Amino acid sequence: MAGLAEPFTVGGLTVPNRIVMAPMTRMQSPGGVPGPDVAEYYARRAAHRVGLIVTEGTYIDRAAAVAYDGVPHFHGEVALEGWARVVARVHAAGGRIIPQLWHTGVQRPGTEPPAEGPSGIGLDGGPAGRAMSRQDIDDTVASFARGAADAKRLGFDGVELHGAHGYLIDDFLWSGTNRRADRYGGDPASRARFAVEVVQAVRAAVGPRFPVFFRFSQWKVNQYEARIAESPDELEQLLTPLADAGVDVFHASTRRYWQPEFEGSALNLAGWARKLTGKPTVTVGSVGLDRQYGEGEFAQGFTRASGVTGIEDLVERLERDEFDLVAVGRPLLANPDWAARALGGELAGAVPYDPAVLAKLD
Repeated sequence: MAGLAEPFTVGGLTVPNRIVMAPMTRMQSPGGVPGPDVAEYYARRAAHRVGLIVTEGTYIDRAAAVAYDGVPHFHGEVALEGWARVVARVHAAGGRIIPQLWHTGVQRPGTEPPAEGPSGIGLDGGPAGRAMSRQDIDDTVASFARGAADAKRLGFDGVELHGAHGYLIDDFLWSGTNRRADRYGGDPASRARFAVEVVQAVRAAVGPRFPVFFRFSQWKVNQYEARIAESPDELEQLLTPLADAGVDVFHASTRRYWQPEFEGSALNLAGWARKLTGKPTVTVGSVGLDRQYGEGEFAQGFTRASGVTGIEDLVERLERDEFDLVAVGRPLLANPDWAARALGGELAGAVPYDPAVLAKLD
């Protein structure tokens, strides 16, 4: 497991190993305020050697960003005081932590204010909310920048922008939801313009050495065949402007890390992002799972036919520089000490979770 134990530096941040806690929505912050239990939840993983924690998605200060009760906000005095306590607890436990800033876009439920997106089109191709005006776009860009500035002020170690899974930034990236005829729609580079403006504003707000992560995906919620890029060339047109705008690390969200992204290459999505942009990347997708959960198109995890066991293959790919960091989700919910066990070599060929606990999460 030596590859997992190597330190990694980006900007002003050095993490002690390559294990990242993936962002996972918990809905355990009543009124949008993270309490002491949230601080303890993250600190416990930090104490067990998680190299970098990415928080659950947190709402920026725009009313249409909010979709679900219990999700923490990243604005307002009380919520930010709660996050300050989280940072203090994680740092006291020896960890590093960055918040994920989130706007749910067209997936906001049918309540007031209405959902907002690039074209008023939902993930299913039907109407969803309203198309954003230029003023809406400018205000939302500014909201992301304020969130990033607050993250730096509170002592976080960086920030991640949620640009995946059919939420607002991804709504602009994907041609299925972006039908705009202005400068924010059309070819891949134009569809990336909103994301580029968000990154530029965030970079201006935090300075050159504060790490900016950008999470992206091909798939959307319940639409696993959707793709923002059908080829490496299209992916390059989307990601290169983001890299130029100030993204330090691309977090490539896939459901199974071992699956090739494009024909003719074994590289996964994180591998392609690294190759095309030259930026470090985070891989994610069923890491640490040794069985399948769910059925049909909703199934995730390993299957016997996958031919993958343990995490040795993952570490080999890391050591070949296909990607730089490895994000882990469900196993860290079930076992807060998963990182310590992995780094100690206990998970080589072993069952990497408590099945009784993980079963409750299916």
